Amino acid sequence: MLRSLQSRLFLTYLIVTAVVLVVLTFSLLLLLVRSPFLDQATFLQLERSLPQTVRGQGQILLQLPQDQLERAVAVLDQRLGSRVILIGPGGEIKEDSRPDETELPREVRDQAVSNRTSSRGRFGNGGDRWLYLMQPLADGNAIVIASPRIGLGTIRVWGDDFMRPVLLAGGIALIVSILLSFLIARWIAAPLDHIAAASRSVASGRYDQHLEVAGPEEIQSVARAFNDMVREVQASQQSQRDFVANVSHELKTPLTSIRGFAQAILDGAAVEPEERDRAVRIIRDESDRLQRLVKDLLDLARLDSGQVEFQFQRVDLNALLAAVIERLSVKARDAQVQIELQIPDFSPLVGDGDRLAQVFTNLLDNAVKHSPAGGLVRIWGEQDSGWVSIHVDDDGAGIPESDLERIFERFYMVNKARPGGADRGTGLGLAISQEIIRLHKGRILAQSKLERGSRFSVQLPVVRPDDSRLLSAHRKQT
Repeated sequence: MLRSLQSRLFLTYLIVTAVVLVVLTFSLLLLLVRSPFLDQATFLQLERSLPQTVRGQGQILLQLPQDQLERAVAVLDQRLGSRVILIGPGGEIKEDSRPDETELPREVRDQAVSNRTSSRGRFGNGGDRWLYLMQPLADGNAIVIASPRIGLGTIRVWGDDFMRPVLLAGGIALIVSILLSFLIARWIAAPLDHIAAASRSVASGRYDQHLEVAGPEEIQSVARAFNDMVREVQASQQSQRDFVANVSHELKTPLTSIRGFAQAILDGAAVEPEERDRAVRIIRDESDRLQRLVKDLLDLARLDSGQVEFQFQRVDLNALLAAVIERLSVKARDAQVQIELQIPDFSPLVGDGDRLAQVFTNLLDNAVKHSPAGGLVRIWGEQDSGWVSIHVDDDGAGIPESDLERIFERFYMVNKARPGGADRGTGLGLAISQEIIRLHKGRILAQSKLERGSRFSVQLPVVRPDDSRLLSAHRKQT
């Protein structure tokens, strides 16, 4: 029964309500017992009984012999429901209807003899306390009517006059609380049941689930998180489908070219030496491209699965960029593109130098490819507030805004009609670069204006708060 959240909530609310009602009842009883209101009510009841006693039997009591006086006082006790004490002129107790109870103090008796007017007061200690009303009689005698002070122990009084309505009200409150507890528990648990049902639907492959954001704030937060998760799952599924389709297409294209030209050579279609050389050259270029594609796919898969072990160590960013430019200088010269390096003296970073070189090689290679003959590729950087920023600018044709939003997607290429060959990319370089920079806790951004060129910016932290090696390197540098 208690395995469900709703039953646990219901039982919890019920227990809390019952405890509160019990505590409230006893607190109310305790306040009433300590309140002067009950004492005033007792005195009022004694005052109502005293005149009747004095008028009806006050003088008669003084004239009765001792044996009859004892019976008369007992009858008065039963009739009034109060203790009756008769005091003589010398302060002695002539008769007491309850002699076994707390004795009337001497000072009260003396007061009864000396004071010829009615008075009231208290006597006794602790829980055995009495409220009394004293009335003078003829010939120096006095009569005292006393009642015990009402307390939690006087069950007879509480049972009829107070406890019954209190218990009735408590019972009604408990019934209402049970109903409210059930409704509140169901109100809280119902959205969770909807979330559980929707989660099972998503697990079975139905991704068209959407939860209404309603109920308590925490439930709304869970519902929003679930809706975000479903959208991410849908996007991931679509991305996987696109990825498989793109891989199939990218593998099919070079394989088709290789097979076609190889078949042409075998069939003797390429007779002339120039034709054979061209077919062999295309086969070689497409094979190289196929090799690069497989390598990039393996790199991306290893990055996604976390199987790549980065060798973090101190990296001289200035030396790394100079080495990258040196490796691409021949290609830039052949393309008639000038590379210009303008960077300050950066603080050494902690990172994987080979992987960072892979990123900047890819960015610089793209910039050279897309720059016109006589163009300029400019690498510049800045360091501020614990971040190093390196920008790669080119003066190529630029990237349309619609393509700029998807430039880091896998297999996405701006110029989809670009012919194959040695210079054609795989469409995975920027995606791999983004993953490498992300694993360095950095960011890579793209900006572009048509006919004015593009800018790719890499931002890397000088010190990462979660890496003690970076902190140590930073301390050594400073």
